[in-house]
Order: sequence, then C-alpha cells, then structure tokens
Amino acid sequence: MTGPTIRQLADTYVNDLADLDPGVATALGLRPHEDRMPDSSPEGQQEKDRLARGVLADLDALEAAAGAGMDEADRRCATLLRDRLGVQLEASAAGEHLRSLRNIGSPVHGARSIFLLMPTSSDEDWATIARRMARLPEAYSGYVASLEEGRRQGLLAAPRQVETVAGQLGEWLDGEQSWFHDFVAQGPEGRADELHVAADKAATAVEELRRYLEEDYLPAAAGTPDAVGSERYLLNARLWMGASIDPQDVYEWGWAEYRRLDVEMRELAEQLRPGAESPVAVMRHLDEHGRRVEGVEEVRTWLQDMMDRTIAELDGTHFDIADPIKQVEAMIAPAGSAAAPYYTRPSVDFARPGRTWLPTLGRTTFPMYDLVSTWYHEGVPGHHLQLAQWVHVAPQLSIYQTTLGSSSGATEGWALYAERLMDELGYLDPEERMGYLDAQMMRAVRVVIDVGMHLRLQIPQDSPVAPGEVWTPELALEFFTRHSGRPLDFLESEIVRYLGWPGQAISYKLGERTWLAGRAAARAAHEARGETFDLKSWHMAALSLGALGLDDLEAELARL
Repeated sequence: MTGPTIRQLADTYVNDLADLDPGVATALGLRPHEDRMPDSSPEGQQEKDRLARGVLADLDALEAAAGAGMDEADRRCATLLRDRLGVQLEASAAGEHLRSLRNIGSPVHGARSIFLLMPTSSDEDWATIARRMARLPEAYSGYVASLEEGRRQGLLAAPRQVETVAGQLGEWLDGEQSWFHDFVAQGPEGRADELHVAADKAATAVEELRRYLEEDYLPAAAGTPDAVGSERYLLNARLWMGASIDPQDVYEWGWAEYRRLDVEMRELAEQLRPGAESPVAVMRHLDEHGRRVEGVEEVRTWLQDMMDRTIAELDGTHFDIADPIKQVEAMIAPAGSAAAPYYTRPSVDFARPGRTWLPTLGRTTFPMYDLVSTWYHEGVPGHHLQLAQWVHVAPQLSIYQTTLGSSSGATEGWALYAERLMDELGYLDPEERMGYLDAQMMRAVRVVIDVGMHLRLQIPQDSPVAPGEVWTPELALEFFTRHSGRPLDFLESEIVRYLGWPGQAISYKLGERTWLAGRAAARAAHEARGETFDLKSWHMAALSLGALGLDDLEAELARL
C-alpha cells in the first residue's frame, strides 16, 4: 500500500483535533505549554464535525485503495474510526452537545480538571497555568452559548442536572477561598500575584456560571423530563459503548444478574455474620467494626501501597508489565466532584503517570472492605494496566486507537473483568469479597435502573420494591439503597449521574460480559486445536489490541 496508512490518517486526526480542542492536547500530554481553553461553543463543535467528516471521506479513499491488502492493525483502526466518528457526528446532529449538563464528565468539569493534568514542575509550567486559568471565562462563555442554542431549539437538560451542577459549582467556591486559589497556592512565590489574579478571574467565571444556571437556565428547563426516551437512549448507548443493544433484552439480563448476585451476597453475609438481616446489614457492621483506614492522607498512602504491591505480584505471573506502566499515583479528588472514584490516563510519553482519584465526600474514615476491589478496578489490573499498556503499544498501533478512540464498554468492561479476575485468583478475603460483590451488585442494578428509568419500564413482579410500577428516580433510589452498601449520598449522586449520562452506566456489566465471552471463546478455540490456553499471553495480546467498540471486541478477543 502506497501513501498514508489508515493508522497515519488516525494520528493526523488526533493532531488536527488537538489544534481545535486544546483539552485533547493537554489530556494526551502533547503540548505541555498549551494555554488555550477548550471551545465548547456551537462554532467549536461545528469545526470538530467538519474535521470528522473530512477524515471519514479520506478513510473511504484509503480503504478503497488498500482493498484486500490491508493489514490487521489498519483494519481494526478503520473499523474504529468509522464507528467512533460516525456516532459522534450523529450525536452532534441530534444536539447532544447543546444540553451536555450532568454531574460528571461535562464541559463544566472539564474546564477545571484540565489544570490537574498540566505539568507543575517549572516556573514556565506555572506561567502557562496562570495564562490558561485567566481564560476560564472564555471557556464558560462558549459553553453558555451552546446551552443557549439548545434552549432556543428546545433541547434542555433536566432540572435535576441543573441544580446538581449549580451545587457543585458552589462547592468549588466554598470556604475561605476558591478551589482555584487553593490550586495556585502551590505555585512559585515569584508568580503569586499573576496566579492569584488568574484564580480571581476563574472564581468569578464559576460564580457567573452558577448564577446563570440557577436564575436563567433552570426556569427554562422546568418540565424537562429526566427520562430521555428510546431514541436518545439507543444513540447514547452506541456513543458510550460502541454497541447497538436491544434494551428489553439488556433489561432482562440485568435483572437476572441482580437476582444471581443477591443469592451469592446472602450466602456470604450468612458466613460473615450468621443470622444477619441482609447483606446491607453486614456491610453496615463492617463500616463500624471492619478493618478501616483513618485519615485522608493515610488512605491515599494505603491505596498507593496496595497498587505498588499488586503490580509487583502480578508482573511475570498473570501479566508482563512494562517498566513505564509500573508507576501509578493514588490521588485525592478535589472537592465538588461526583461521588465515584475515577482514573486519569498517563500522557502519551508517560511524563504524567496514570492516576487514581478518591472523592472523600468529607469523610476521614474509610472502611477497607469496599476499597480493595474498587482499586483493582481503577488501578491494577484494571484501568491503569489497560490504558497505560495502550500508551506503551501506541507506536505499533496509533495514538487514536490507544487514546481518543476508546469507549467505556471496552474500558469499563475490562476494569470490571479485572475485579472478577482478582476474585478468581483468590486475592479477596471474605470481607473484601463482600465489597467486590457489592460493587458487582451496583453495576447490575445500574443496568436495571438506567434502562428502566430512561425507557420508563415496568418493575419486575419479583422485585422487593414496587413490583409492577414504572421506574422513577425515587423508586430507583429506594431499590438501590436496599441492595447496596454504599452511603446514601453516594447513591443519590449515582442516580443523578445515570439520568444525566444515559447509556453509560450499562457499559460496565455489558463490557464485562463481552470480555468474559471473548476469553471463553479463545480458550475453547485453543482446546479444540489441542493447544494449552495461556491466560497471561491472552491477557497481554488482548490489552495490546487498542480500542474497539463492544460490537467488534468479542470477535477480536476470540481470535487471540
């Protein structure tokens, strides 16, 4: 094949997109002194759409020229590009970016979290931060322009999302000084004045956005339903998972998973505390009397030690972990974050390591039973091992396949598979296994209530909560509370998250199902050929595929 390859086209797209969206450049670590803020205006989205359409046209030409001579990596890259850019254009045409307001992962949060991804080791790094932070008003102005265009078109976020985000913005400003002032206080003394002025501008922009949401947008959003309906739900499921689904089948499968896990949790609860009323009662006992860590810095250190130890134990046994991947940092999430822990990827040169983030929600005591499997999920062998491995193999694939092309079905599915793997390998004691099953139950309940709330489905007749009624956020919270050991404020945050991020919550369990099915198919194929199935080799080959949507992932895993 002469001329550019499909993988080269994909990497050119990444660089061109980084020109349009400086947040992409910072997330990937491509331009350490980039000081522009992302453009969330309607015009900014139009520019991204034009770029995507041009790439798809070039892809058509390259595929036609390659014919049957396309290599495997290019074939997977072409499939990924066509799926991801195609559904992103559909979402843009549907105006999803004009009502992108939710308690996690929105442009509101991206404009703050970008500073957590920037280098801070030199004087010039802090000069860049000062320039960029002073431009936060521009970012929010473009974002408000998109919300206003959505308002003009009748495309509005639900009041629940508006109120929640406004409350989060208030938390960013709460206390003696804003989060931005706290952040720049770490900077060099010689730049204190300009950093303080930049933080003043950022805090003012946050307050103006909060006031806009409460006084202008919220009244306009009155009456907008939480449920998005079938059309938007199916589009968003493809956007976040790379998969087309039958929502009724998914709903019924999720309910079967909930019933299976409920039995398993009750059996373990009886083992841990004979005669206990329920698994939740056992977890409430563990909250008070189980092993725990006291102190915020102490829990951060404990999580760091746990990840370092796990890397050492898994390397060479169940994985081959490259040296750059062995560095991962445990971090405490900034105030005003959503309740769920999360992970941020390393930069493309590993100059910024992968990081796990724990929101404390004001807590200073942390039971261990519900942290262990969660950090297998967020750290190793979960998100960090997969996404840092992608960075490691990017030279053999493309930056696109190992960063921007990912969707949560493959990544969250792997992280949930990683939790299950550690259970299979015997890493969890009975208390920690209760936390693992609680995490599994949360993901199964997510499937049920996410689909159920958005499509307004009937609650199954064997439900302990409101059988035969239609799912509402209130009934979903009641059901969740009965079946989860997580604190109430966490569960309330989760309900808001599902309502504002339709189709994303189901990606965890559906993704895990795909990884397990792919492993089983690969094992069966090896055994049919009379070969020994080497799980470590399969893991490393699977983690080196790069991003794929769930519609394509299972078949690729089965071939390994």
